[in-house]
Amino acid sequence: MGAKDKAKAKAEQAKGRLKETTGKVTGDRRMEAEGRVEKTKGHLHDAVEKARRNVKRK
Repeated sequence: MGAKDKAKAKAEQAKGRLKETTGKVTGDRRMEAEGRVEKTKGHLHDAVEKARRNVKRK
């Protein structure tokens, strides 16, 4: 995983966590759900890149 891709995935996870927390605090279910989606997308990007790296090694 390139440093740029890793940073992008981590930023997406952080943005999602922030939105999710803000949604919980304000009671905005839509924002909370959007945050969960963004956070999950970030985790998914990490997992895909790790799988690619493992396939290249073998």
